[in-house]
Amino acid sequence: MALTAGALLAGGAFASGAQAAAPPTPSITAKGGFVMNNGTAKALYSKAADTRRPTGSTTKIMTAKVVLAQKNLNLDSKVTIQKAYSDYIVSKNASSARLIVGDKVTVRQLLYGLMLPSGCDAAYALADKFGSGSTRAARVKSFIGKMNASAKSLGLKNTHFDSFDGIGSGSNYSTPRDLTKLASNAMKNSTFRTIVKTKSTKQKVTTKSGGYRYMAWDNTNPLLGGYSGAIGVKTGSGPTAKYCLVFAATRNGKTVIGTVLTSSSVSSRTSDAKKLLDYGFKK
Repeated sequence: MALTAGALLAGGAFASGAQAAAPPTPSITAKGGFVMNNGTAKALYSKAADTRRPTGSTTKIMTAKVVLAQKNLNLDSKVTIQKAYSDYIVSKNASSARLIVGDKVTVRQLLYGLMLPSGCDAAYALADKFGSGSTRAARVKSFIGKMNASAKSLGLKNTHFDSFDGIGSGSNYSTPRDLTKLASNAMKNSTFRTIVKTKSTKQKVTTKSGGYRYMAWDNTNPLLGGYSGAIGVKTGSGPTAKYCLVFAATRNGKTVIGTVLTSSSVSSRTSDAKKLLDYGFKK
């Protein structure tokens, strides 16, 4: 018996030593999650990674990508803020960049307003500017068409958009894997990278009367300044989407990027992302 017990103990010691080499797979509250090495595209973590779910404002990653992909894009061209954009915010009780009707705001500033405070008014302004058609409704429809064409060209088979901001009518969905791939692709654009890693910004915009005012925007992503090496990307939330986060961080030359969808609260979304980043860096 003594020998058997000794053998068991020895076996136990070896087992725990082997486990210490590989980090334990984290447990997250989010219903879906995916993490990959951004440099190699190697999957590091997966939980219901291909299950379609509502995306909330993480949709705005594609909104920004479509804008930044426009030919001969002039980031300093100005867009006049229309009453329709502010009416939309009120009617949807949506997150806002607090854009003021009549102000002239550059495309670059609209992208900051889109990605930092998650402005649905900025999303509307961009869709109206970069869609084509003779009516606003036609331009918005055209812009959403571009979003879906872009998803298709990236091979995102489980992704569909029916809105420019994530406030869809039931057919705005993606998966943790698809959103991670989308974000990884968007991060190849230097303007996108600069914007999504910005914690806060103050932007000078031209008023209707020709004067100016400053718009101050804070990023809704708590990982910026709250997680060492964080470089983005975008929060999302909604009645059905619950709490989502597409996240990325770089440490010692290694970039880990991932997504959590349908987390239970703002705090659990953040802790889910931190756990997955920690895990990704150890893998």
